[in-house]
Amino acid sequence: MNSFSVITAIVPSPRKPGRFAVSVDGDEIGTLSIEAIERLRLAVGGRVDDRLRLAIDQEAAILATYDRALNMLAARARSSTELRRLLIRKGEPANQVDVAIDRLRTVGFLDDAAFARQFTRSKAVGGGLSRRRVQQELSKRGVAREVSDDAIEEVFTEEQVDEDASIERIARKKLRTLGKLEPAVQRRRLYGFLARRGYDADDIARVLRIVLAADSDDEESEQTDD
Repeated sequence: MNSFSVITAIVPSPRKPGRFAVSVDGDEIGTLSIEAIERLRLAVGGRVDDRLRLAIDQEAAILATYDRALNMLAARARSSTELRRLLIRKGEPANQVDVAIDRLRTVGFLDDAAFARQFTRSKAVGGGLSRRRVQQELSKRGVAREVSDDAIEEVFTEEQVDEDASIERIARKKLRTLGKLEPAVQRRRLYGFLARRGYDADDIARVLRIVLAADSDDEESEQTDD
């Protein structure tokens, strides 16, 4: 390009709502946010030298990564580390990913503490996972131990989660799906199910005694009624 080119258009992008297509000398060179346009002081008729052209190119590339990250967050909440790993795995340059993630944090779209609370509420309250298993899952997703510990404690307190009651509840629910199996198979399947949810062996053994004994009593009662 010449030493100086001229911005000939800044118009809303027809493909990306909230974004603007920037044209120089009649050719579209990138799609930017209004924030980037203002920060770079772009205006129709303004001159573009090599340094500004490079800045526009960089902003357009970062915005593409940022928008891709937003789409991923819209599909499912994620931690910062999990999102970074996924973006890089999908081919986004690491330096662009880091800038995009910083911007997402700044505007509040990415918050590991909020993610950890949401995840804990879903998995512990809704799914019956133990504290230990929730902690393991958050660790896999790159959430710092201090952040996950605070989230777990907060949610378990707010929701008044009783792990003894939770393990018994999910054990009874699972047992209802194993009714046609032999007792030994029921025990083995139920043990594995509870172990995968992070409960320790002593708690599992205790609950198996309770729910399997209750199930046996119910069967005997039905036979007597018959």
